[in-house]
Amino acid sequence: MGAERSPIQRFKIKRPLEIVYTEFGGAVPYRPAEDLAFSVARFIQKGGSYVNYYMYHGGTNFGRTSGGPFIATSYDYDAPLDEFGLLRQPKWGHLKDLHRAIKLCEPALVSVEPIVMSLGPKQEAHVFQSKQGTCAAFLANYDTEYFAKVWFRNMHYNLPPWSISILPDCKNTVYNTARVGAQSSQMKMTPVSANGFSWEAYTEDGGAFDGSAFSTVGLLEQINITRDVSDYLWYMTDVYIDPNEEFLKTGQYPVLKVLSAGHALHVFVNGKLSGVLPKSTVTCYHCLSG
Repeated sequence: MGAERSPIQRFKIKRPLEIVYTEFGGAVPYRPAEDLAFSVARFIQKGGSYVNYYMYHGGTNFGRTSGGPFIATSYDYDAPLDEFGLLRQPKWGHLKDLHRAIKLCEPALVSVEPIVMSLGPKQEAHVFQSKQGTCAAFLANYDTEYFAKVWFRNMHYNLPPWSISILPDCKNTVYNTARVGAQSSQMKMTPVSANGFSWEAYTEDGGAFDGSAFSTVGLLEQINITRDVSDYLWYMTDVYIDPNEEFLKTGQYPVLKVLSAGHALHVFVNGKLSGVLPKSTVTCYHCLSG
């Protein structure tokens, strides 16, 4: 006889966590408050007991700690509390109302496992009925387009599309994930006087060598190498051309093509600068002609 699995084991997510950063010029992450509330309520109605929001409070990665090239400093993800510490309404208020409704169901939720009842082709009820008489119900409509009128315990309930209604006493609806009662708000950025800020500028010679050069294989983690004292980390590689190479005799010179995530490329031929390009893909014709 095998050991019984704990609730944590039964509902543990087995897929890896995928983190997507916000890129400059890219789409800003957004998830409607209604859909987020629906997912949380569905997890609770199936017996879940612990919810982790990623993110609940946004933040800002300053300077070179944003995570990589072309990554914005904002680490907000449309969180209920934005990176400035302000309430993002109606999401924050809608989730607050959700957890208030779940808290009202607590006596029944912690007492028994839910009983699932069909209320229609795409509707069902999860009922928590304890021996002490406490009762809580979650009425779900999984149809993404149409309202549903369901019959539950001798009463009719109207369920919006893709929504869950919470009944802490198995009778009265105190919350529906698709009905947002929280006040909406929109943040407005107001310019402030430049006199309130002090600006500093730094000039750094990117081509200087101070004897700290070393050899390695592969790319390095920039901040660890530069100790965050420089914006520059230069990679250099040499290609030796034998004087007896056939193309030197025929004049059909090869092409040097560089694929790089760097911000600039300097090409030298025989010690002389042949070209400088600030692009990520560089094609240099006749670069190896000497």
